[in-house]
Amino acid sequence: MKLIYDIYKMNQYIEKYKIHQLFSEDIKPFMELFLFKSGEYICKDNEEISYIYFFVEGKAKVYITLSNGKSLLLCFYQPFTILGDIELVEKKNASSNIQAIEDVYCIGISLERAREYLLNDSKFLRVICTSLGKKLNRCSNNSSINLLYPLKNRLASYILVAGKPINHKDGRSIEFFGNLTEIAELLGTSYRHLLRTLNELSKMGVLEKKNSAYEVTDLKQLKKLAGDLYR
Repeated sequence: MKLIYDIYKMNQYIEKYKIHQLFSEDIKPFMELFLFKSGEYICKDNEEISYIYFFVEGKAKVYITLSNGKSLLLCFYQPFTILGDIELVEKKNASSNIQAIEDVYCIGISLERAREYLLNDSKFLRVICTSLGKKLNRCSNNSSINLLYPLKNRLASYILVAGKPINHKDGRSIEFFGNLTEIAELLGTSYRHLLRTLNELSKMGVLEKKNSAYEVTDLKQLKKLAGDLYR
């Protein structure tokens, strides 16, 4: 995590997402801009957090660690999302892992300041209620996805969001790489089944293996398989 001393950049985000309109009073003096590099954790399950964050750029994956030590993917975060709302209200440690999968910018307000100025702000509390409602909805939906959708569809959605965009002369594509053992765990499947599914997508012409990575060769078909899963 790196604190970014760029008032102009922070003000651009504030204006873009109308963050200043979420509050009854001017909270801008308490706002700070943070950068989380790809691979960094914004928060970890059961660890104390110090800020409520407004997610304004980048992508991050959200997953929980189960009692048996395994992990399960819940969803992906993209702008605009509020992080730390539950922790602000309930004064608890983080309830999930949030890891940047590309560089992420967040505007943060320390929980100390937030509890002092925002917990009695009815306007902001309505925003928090809406945020928590959306998360509950998404969590319920994604639990159904993990149970009911074939791995092929869930993997397509994962690749679509977590893959790295690349440019070709004939257009834009996606490159997908990572620790397959970890990805299998996140998607609630075995390593062997993940490999079989990757091979199936390759035979369908959706992916092509290139060294230690996979390149999407049919983006349209990948999007069709992915639908709106994990969104």
